[in-house]
Amino acid sequence: MSGYDVVVIGASWGGLHALERILGALGDDFPTPIVVAQHRDPDADDELLTGLLNRHTALCVADAEDKSPLEPGNVLIAPPGYHVLLDDGAAELSVDEPVQFARPSIDVLFESAADAYGGRAVGVLLTGANEDGAHGLCVIAERGGYTIVQDPATCVRQEMPKAALAVMEPDAVVRLDDIPAHLGRLCR
Repeated sequence: MSGYDVVVIGASWGGLHALERILGALGDDFPTPIVVAQHRDPDADDELLTGLLNRHTALCVADAEDKSPLEPGNVLIAPPGYHVLLDDGAAELSVDEPVQFARPSIDVLFESAADAYGGRAVGVLLTGANEDGAHGLCVIAERGGYTIVQDPATCVRQEMPKAALAVMEPDAVVRLDDIPAHLGRLCR
């Protein structure tokens, strides 16, 4: 039985590399559904990011669709131009206004995970060049969820992790290459 019901991950600049490292080190038996908000251009190829990530992991990576179920062994990615919210064991898509100039927004994903899962959510904030995710990670912490910030020294861009560290004390600040093992200990 997994210790948590969902892992939500937010990334921006440098996120592809970070996600490849993390997802590539998680086995196909990782028991907790993962949902990712990676900033990308609204006109980006829908399948490019998922195709690249599928080359690096045994997990099944796909763009989220409206009402996509959250299932162990699956990684749902917020599609370009959509926010992803979590509710009742599924992903929901939204075209509400951008948050922190981004759609998908990490804050939107994290806040919805906190609302839907409370203390059964894990939030992971990775590399990025703005402040998106800091507020949402605080909401996860306030609702009793577990919070991880990538060690800024291991980031391509440090602004996002540093923004979170300026407003909160996460449960863990973890070097990029140590995040998979940390998630494994939490979720197995």
